[in-house]
Amino acid sequence: MAVVHSFRKTITEEPPTLQARAMDNLKFIRETMENAASFTAVPGWGMVAVGATATLAALLATKQTTKGAWMLVWLAEAILSLLVAGWAISRKARAANVGLLSGPGRKFALSFTPPLFVGALLTVVLLRLGLVNVVPGVWLLLYGTGVVTGGAFSVRIVPVMGLSFMLIGSIALFCPAAWSDYFMAGGFGALHILFGAEIARRHGG
Repeated sequence: MAVVHSFRKTITEEPPTLQARAMDNLKFIRETMENAASFTAVPGWGMVAVGATATLAALLATKQTTKGAWMLVWLAEAILSLLVAGWAISRKARAANVGLLSGPGRKFALSFTPPLFVGALLTVVLLRLGLVNVVPGVWLLLYGTGVVTGGAFSVRIVPVMGLSFMLIGSIALFCPAAWSDYFMAGGFGALHILFGAEIARRHGG
C-alpha cells in the first residue's frame, strides 16, 4: 500500500527589495558620517558681536559704584550674548544645512551646557556669601571649560579658545579685585573677537 505524504506549503517572507536595502545602507552611512563629523556651526561673526558687546559692558561696569549694579551690568550682558550667539548659531546652521540637535550638534550642546549650569549655580552661592570678587574668575574658568568640552566635537580652534579662557580665568582668581573688569574685557571681549574673526576666516561666518 502506498504511503501518502502531505506537504505543507512553507510561506516565506519576501526578501527586501534592492531599493529598500539601498535606502537602509544610505541611512547607516549618513548616521555614521553625522556621528563622526565636527560641529561646524560655531558662528565666527556672531562671536565677534558677542565680544563687542562684552567690551562695552566692561566699560560700563567700571563706572558702577556698587557691586549690585556691577552684577546687573554683567547679567544683562550674559543674557544679550546668549541671544546673539543663539541667533548666529541657528543662522549658520541653516545656511550650512547642519542639524543643531542631531549628531555633533547634540554632543556639542550636551558637553557645553553643564559647566555653564555649574557657573550659574556657583554665582548664586558666591553672591550669598558676599564673594562677588571671585565671580569673574569663576565665570571665565567655567565658560572656558564648556568651550573646551564642547569644542571636542567642533573644529580644532574652538577648544584652543576654551583653554585661553581657562588660563585668563585662573589668573583672575589670584589677582586684585580691581582688575576684574580688565580680565572680563580681555576674556569675553578680546578673546571672542580674535577667535571669532579667525573662525569666520577659516570656517565661514
